[in-house]
Amino acid sequence: MDCGWDLFQTLAQGETFDMKAFIRKHTPRAVWTRLSKAKYSVVDSIDYALGRRAEMLPPRSLRLFNAGDGDYGAIGEEFVGYFRQFCDLQRDHHVLDVGCGVGRMAIPLTKYLSPQGGYEGIDVGSEGIKWCSNHITPRFQNFRFQWADIFSEGYNRKGAVHASDYRFPFEDNSFEFAFLTSVFTHMLPDDVKNYLAELGRVLKPGGKCLITWLTLNAESERLIQEGRSALKVVHPLGICRIMNPQVPEDAVAYPEQSILDLYRQAGFRIELPIRYGSWCGRDAFLSFQDIYVARKLEG
Repeated sequence: MDCGWDLFQTLAQGETFDMKAFIRKHTPRAVWTRLSKAKYSVVDSIDYALGRRAEMLPPRSLRLFNAGDGDYGAIGEEFVGYFRQFCDLQRDHHVLDVGCGVGRMAIPLTKYLSPQGGYEGIDVGSEGIKWCSNHITPRFQNFRFQWADIFSEGYNRKGAVHASDYRFPFEDNSFEFAFLTSVFTHMLPDDVKNYLAELGRVLKPGGKCLITWLTLNAESERLIQEGRSALKVVHPLGICRIMNPQVPEDAVAYPEQSILDLYRQAGFRIELPIRYGSWCGRDAFLSFQDIYVARKLEG
């Protein structure tokens, strides 16, 4: 009934109708996931049979659910460039990738980090961790991957702990650099607070982190109201706003001042400028999401 009414309203208001998005919205997440995986598994089989997939490139079915939309290889190379340009990433640094997925950032980092450096990736998706452990670690012994048994509506519904209680499996002051790409854009405030506190614990004094967000400020608010945003984060939920009340973690946006406060409370200093993204429909941007670089305060 709701599905039919939504379709009627869309057509009556003369809005552009996206059948794929409409079906996805009104199909239970588990059903959509199974159908999509089945579709891409067939494509993977064809790619394998025709020799069209490189050994260090994950199958499409894994890339879809662990790396999101966009060009898998190009996005990885893009962000490694940001790590070097904005965060002064060095070849011998020890790096933490929170939400590593199926190695989108790890693979290009294998071409940059030296054997004296190191990489640790953690993720709630067990399939991505298994693929990375089987295909990346055997070639690069200083690249390691761990499954985080955290509850996730989309990836791990039987998770043992919630993100708000999760402790990163690393010693204090272990890393010079950490990054989270498209992670806080799917997390609610208590979870974000805990992850920032954990970053503050495992980063060395002076260490940096690069994190992507969806930022609510005067410009993005205006563009959302004008209907230009790719993500309609219009539903209030505590200090943040979400796109899908049925699945809040689909997309989560935070007011800019709240983001700055969260960093300050966790012992970080933002390194300006904030590099805003195109997600909300702005004309001048760097990437899709907003990029924040912060340094852990010393002492």
